[in-house]
Amino acid sequence: MMNRRDALSATAVFLGGVIIGGQAFLSGCKAEKTEMHWFTEADLAFLDEVGETILPATSKSPGAKAARIGSFMKTIVTDCYDSEEQRLFMEGIESLKKLSQQQYNRGFLQLNAKERNDLLTALDREATLYGKNKLATDPEHYFSMIKQLTIWGYFTSEPGATEALRFVPVPGRYEGCIDYKKGDPAWS
Repeated sequence: MMNRRDALSATAVFLGGVIIGGQAFLSGCKAEKTEMHWFTEADLAFLDEVGETILPATSKSPGAKAARIGSFMKTIVTDCYDSEEQRLFMEGIESLKKLSQQQYNRGFLQLNAKERNDLLTALDREATLYGKNKLATDPEHYFSMIKQLTIWGYFTSEPGATEALRFVPVPGRYEGCIDYKKGDPAWS
């Protein structure tokens, strides 16, 4: 079984950098309690759908919704993010909802798969550009937070680790060189 430090390190490498809130996660400390708007069941359902758009189910593996990604995000944001990151994340949820209304005159949950994908792809481009130009003191883009948590939560969840990745529940002997065929999933 992978410990949380190894899981976070592997996820950070996969994402190409630092995970927001990762330091608090590694230290096992909880963020200070704040008077923020806490997650509702509707927020969790919304985040499950956003996560499913980022990592959809395929014929070979379940999507982020099967990993209950909204609940994972709630745990990390509540327990690991500082008050500023929590505020930014919660405002990001509202911004994403408003953006959907502005562009499609419908809520995100009422959009079809293509519209959802187009909306999130545009947000991803925006967040990438923002990340390239931001100063070290600037806050993260909310979509970067959502995307990082989706990927981290999915690949450390049971469905992600056992169905999307190759999984060996009880490892055998160490084999330093294993053939890899293009298209094979990574090892969990």
